[in-house]
Amino acid sequence: MTTSGTATWTPDIAELCEEAYERAGLELRSGYDLKTARRSLNFLLTEWANKGVNLWTVRSGTITLVPGQKTYTTADGLPADAVDFIEAVCRTTTGGQSVDISLNRISVSTYANIPTKAQTGRPYQIYVDRATAAPAVTLWPVPDSSTTYTLAYWYLKREDDATNPASQTLEIPFRFYNALVAGLSYHIALKKPEAADRVSMLKDLYDEAFQLAADEDRDRASVRFVPFTDYGF
Repeated sequence: MTTSGTATWTPDIAELCEEAYERAGLELRSGYDLKTARRSLNFLLTEWANKGVNLWTVRSGTITLVPGQKTYTTADGLPADAVDFIEAVCRTTTGGQSVDISLNRISVSTYANIPTKAQTGRPYQIYVDRATAAPAVTLWPVPDSSTTYTLAYWYLKREDDATNPASQTLEIPFRFYNALVAGLSYHIALKKPEAADRVSMLKDLYDEAFQLAADEDRDRASVRFVPFTDYGF
């Protein structure tokens, strides 16, 4: 048996849109058909950002904290394409040895009720303000000048836009190609009266395809469950 010996197939935007049209029982014939499909594709990627942690969108970064500065935005070096921050630590380095202390994420209500917001020290709490453009973070206590602190963080990256030319590809793993096309065909059918009878079927196929891909896209770190036994001693 002879195989290709390659595993690099990456469909471009035009191919994704064409396949989605065909699944909806339609044909991609005009430039406007491609334009409206690309618009639906961007809406679909926005929808995926709300579906939880997609591992391929996790990125990391660091910024050096400024003594006396409590809030940090994209102007201070935070990523402009962040959807949300999922983990953060306050790092100090002494003699080439780095020590990370986890930052506890708090709500706006908890932060609002801190009576001493200007208190300085080593930060151990973080409030994430999910602003319209990009999230900003506020630390407490406010970094003092006794040590150089680094904020190390992991965040969910917003997917790059599907734009012209249609020969571009999307930054998603091959495991999600089918889910992407299934979702796009469903979104296209919603806009095409001639495909109305397929909407329900396409929605079910999309939900199944996305769930299958999402279930596989998981962290495989070992988990150990230890039962709690209380003998009343």
